Amino acid sequence: MRTATHTPTQRAAPWLLALALLAVSLPSQAQWKWRDKDGSVTVSDRPPPRDIADKDILIRPAAARRALLPASAASAVSATAEGKGPLDREVEARRRAADQEQAAKTKAEEAQRNAQRAENCQRARAQVSTLESGQRLARVNAKGEREMLDDAARATELAQARDAAASNCR
Repeated sequence: MRTATHTPTQRAAPWLLALALLAVSLPSQAQWKWRDKDGSVTVSDRPPPRDIADKDILIRPAAARRALLPASAASAVSATAEGKGPLDREVEARRRAADQEQAAKTKAEEAQRNAQRAENCQRARAQVSTLESGQRLARVNAKGEREMLDDAARATELAQARDAAASNCR
């Protein structure tokens, strides 16, 4: 009687065949199955179009099931009706947040400008009042010396103060 001796290749053949079958079956796990608007069932390795409602998706790949966020059925239906997926909603939310932040920043800048304008108005009115009072006024010149305002200098200062009051006091 003769004993059959198997070569290493012959011994590995069943394992290679099992490995090949396993490799072929793995992509079938990434299958989508859905019912379209006409009622026919479609199977594909790609996700269904956006116009397919979430309730019409019959089978999802395992990775897609894990990626799904828990959401109420109403929001899922309305989002599908609008044609917006989770990524589109997130982009829209970020855009709205950025717009609100920009609007708040603009409003704060405007409030700061208005406060500065009110302060300038108050100072200009006080200067006009002081110059119209007729009391003697002095100022320090470029050399650091004190000099009294004459009528011409007072008139010039008064005109400038009135212009500042007119531009800041609206």
